[in-house]
Amino acid sequence: MHVRTSHLSSRPVRAAMLVLGMVAALLAAALPVAGPAHAAVPDRWGFAYLDNATPPPGYAPDPSRQWGSWASPSANPVKVDQIGLGSYVVHFPLIGGPGGIAHATAVNSVAHWCQIADWKTAGPGQDVYVNCYLPSGAPDNSTFTVLYTSSSGLPATPPGSYGYLNSDSSGTVLTQYNSAGSANAVSKGSTGIWKAWLPSLGLSSYAGDLQVTAVDPKQGARCKVSDWTPGTAGQTVIVACYDASSKPYDTEWTLSYSYLRAVHGPAFPPKSFGYLWFNGSLPALTNYNSSGATNTLGGSGAPFTVTMPSVAVPSDTAHATAYGPSADYCGLYRPWGRTSGSVGLYVACFDPGGAPVKTPFFAAYTSAF
Repeated sequence: MHVRTSHLSSRPVRAAMLVLGMVAALLAAALPVAGPAHAAVPDRWGFAYLDNATPPPGYAPDPSRQWGSWASPSANPVKVDQIGLGSYVVHFPLIGGPGGIAHATAVNSVAHWCQIADWKTAGPGQDVYVNCYLPSGAPDNSTFTVLYTSSSGLPATPPGSYGYLNSDSSGTVLTQYNSAGSANAVSKGSTGIWKAWLPSLGLSSYAGDLQVTAVDPKQGARCKVSDWTPGTAGQTVIVACYDASSKPYDTEWTLSYSYLRAVHGPAFPPKSFGYLWFNGSLPALTNYNSSGATNTLGGSGAPFTVTMPSVAVPSDTAHATAYGPSADYCGLYRPWGRTSGSVGLYVACFDPGGAPVKTPFFAAYTSAF
């Protein structure tokens, strides 16, 4: 297993039936051979929402939408520097170290996507580099949410399950975590297609949440969950990635899976979190609210409105990932709202040309508390 500290290596729409064919072939293939387990959850983490697309140097974004596992986050906040058009570095204090993963989600009413370019230890902290793009693939300024999280060991009490992967473009696992102590693995399929195997996690039916983010420092790339097959032995996830012209593209990526856990890994605390998967319906065990309330889905897709009652507690964050065999992608239309204890997540999805589209997605929300 390769432990990731830092890297700067590189990374017309295919018809949906072609992608489905690739997925079918991968699902039929033998499961990939797993490497040693990188087996607490998580021991280092932070999240933030960049609320200013053109931040001044050393900008501290919205304090009600950032937090982390370091001492006194309110007095020692996350800061962001813009380093180019659509290019940012997010400074998480005092959580530096190897491994872990990062996710980013664009927050924009106009079609954009944001991806991870890199992450690395910087002194005592962790720097996460985020790049944002227009549908054309041109860099552009945008607001976004970002999280970094790293886990090791096994949880003392194991409600639910949690795991993550960071894979390079060839399917080599750079870093991974599995709360059951098993070893996650990846196998490479056709261009832009991978099969991730998360053994011993989840249930034999659809349960939990998935998030996927492209990692590419050189060009625009976006990734999504193309297919998902739960089983008694674990979760099989097909990851699909595309370049700016919506052609299948080989790039690095991160994936996380959580069942009865927050998007960055912990469970109880935080007391307030939830997730929802829309795949044309709302499978019961993929629609979770830690308060016991029922999440609901409204809107036409331009945007969707995901309402999660009784969990709105700042500081908090949210992420979204598209699902399905097309090159559509999803983000947040605007920052999540908080009303009378309820959270409203506004999920916007777009086709490759940037037109709003109603497509399946995963959405996740968590408070730090």
